[in-house]
Amino acid sequence: MTVQHEVPTDGATDALEVWIDQDLCTGDGICAQYAPEVFELDIDGLAYVKSADDELLQAPGATTPVPLPLLNDVVDSAKECPGDCIHVRRVSDNVEVYGPDAE
Repeated sequence: MTVQHEVPTDGATDALEVWIDQDLCTGDGICAQYAPEVFELDIDGLAYVKSADDELLQAPGATTPVPLPLLNDVVDSAKECPGDCIHVRRVSDNVEVYGPDAE
């Protein structure tokens, strides 16, 4: 069953980026199910973000832009992640808007 969370929009959408804390990743793969264009499990069983060129970004803290058409899927991934390891933040000020450190 897919759970959809509404992403608030105020007319102006700031650029967002997402990263995964692999130290907390449980390898459930929920993120890759919601947004396979953004997340992928590697052979180590952990999830990573992918670049716009579909390259797996394995450096600790590596970020990738959140494509606007996939925003709801990325937010759902962050909200449903059992490891609370997906962080979505505004590029302009690095404030986390979804994920374990969101206010």
